[in-house]
Amino acid sequence: MLTVPSPLRAALLALSLSTVSCRAQTPSAPAVSPETARRVEVLIRSKSNVPPDYSIAIADRKKSEIPGYDQISVFFNGADGQSSKPATFLLSTDNKTLAQFSRFDISKNPKDLVSGAGRPSRGGPVDAPVLIVGFDDLECPYCAKMHSQLFPALTARYKDQVRIVYRDFPLDQHPWAMRAAVDTNCLGAQSPTAYWNVVDYIHAHAPDLGGADHNLAKANESLDTLSRDEAKKSNLKMSELNACIEKQDHTAIDISRKEAETLGVDSTPALFINGERLEGAIPIEYVFRMIDQALTAEGKTPPPPVPVPPMPGAQKPGS
Repeated sequence: MLTVPSPLRAALLALSLSTVSCRAQTPSAPAVSPETARRVEVLIRSKSNVPPDYSIAIADRKKSEIPGYDQISVFFNGADGQSSKPATFLLSTDNKTLAQFSRFDISKNPKDLVSGAGRPSRGGPVDAPVLIVGFDDLECPYCAKMHSQLFPALTARYKDQVRIVYRDFPLDQHPWAMRAAVDTNCLGAQSPTAYWNVVDYIHAHAPDLGGADHNLAKANESLDTLSRDEAKKSNLKMSELNACIEKQDHTAIDISRKEAETLGVDSTPALFINGERLEGAIPIEYVFRMIDQALTAEGKTPPPPVPVPPMPGAQKPGS
């Protein structure tokens, strides 16, 4: 509830503030005339569908940072006496134009907004000009479709100009997706190559993991077996891997999901190409276009297009 001080309290407050601090004053501007206020109100009501029982008050005209415009505050007052927070508009100094805009901070490099740190990578080195971070669900058929096209095409065209990282976003409606994320992360802790070998295989064979009846226990058992077979093939430390698989700690995966949600991710697959988001199973040419733009922004010349090679047959880990 708003409390309006009496004129005496307001005067005393203003006097006390003036004696204890020195503040930069905002340059004054001519008051908004009743005629101009009426024009502003009519426009706002027509554009915003303000309920008829709300009154509109205009105040605090002052100089803005935009040449030729002053800043005004618009309050929406309900029938119950409550007032909204002020909405800021720009009013031209000739009282003929009303404007509103949003200011956004673009001082940060978008590439730094989505981290791939600490994740198994493939493609180019850490300092590759383009970083692709994909939020992936290993049980997602759309992720599998994109995955089957993405890496052969990117490798053929961009070589080491692109570094690719997957982060975990297992969806609740996919019963074994979390287990797959945990198991592959157990491999990734020891070997990026082993991680990607199993990720490739799972995406290529996801419909078969639970058997014909899509049994969850069978799927979980298959995931554990795939990870152990790959660990043996890659000469990893089996005691560490087995302990990791048995523990099924998904703390890091939960953190990854929360970070994805703060970035606006609510479905898979979701790609961030130097910070720019693409969602869904999108055509590879869209990905090419965004990578080309990212390379250009980094001062690199995009390579010429090449034929997209077929997806090589994924071999079963350990075989």
